[in-house]
Amino acid sequence: MSKYLLDKFLFTVDRDPELVERYREDAAGTVSWWEAEVANRILNCTTGEKSTWQQFTDEERTALREHNHVALFELGAHPFLTLTLFIAMFERDHGPLEYQKAYGKAMEHLALPYPDIAT
Repeated sequence: MSKYLLDKFLFTVDRDPELVERYREDAAGTVSWWEAEVANRILNCTTGEKSTWQQFTDEERTALREHNHVALFELGAHPFLTLTLFIAMFERDHGPLEYQKAYGKAMEHLALPYPDIAT
């Protein structure tokens, strides 16, 4: 599992309005591009080198591509990073606080102990 990389994806996309829109419109393409182009720079790999030990798992990649915040939480993604990004992407499609309430409702089935979100 690559919780650090997963959180870095959520963090970096959320901080760039163009990436937020790109991820909203083309999740699979954005995830593939980010993993191939941005992840290695974040991991401080030189241009000629690429990390293969630190990459998304298939499960993480699928959750990111499907905008599945419940699966991301279950995989250990930090819930604040997921919530803020998903608010930026989807709140406009809902009334005031409707998206946040739906986000929480989708996670009601989770009980303590919650997944470990430490990286």
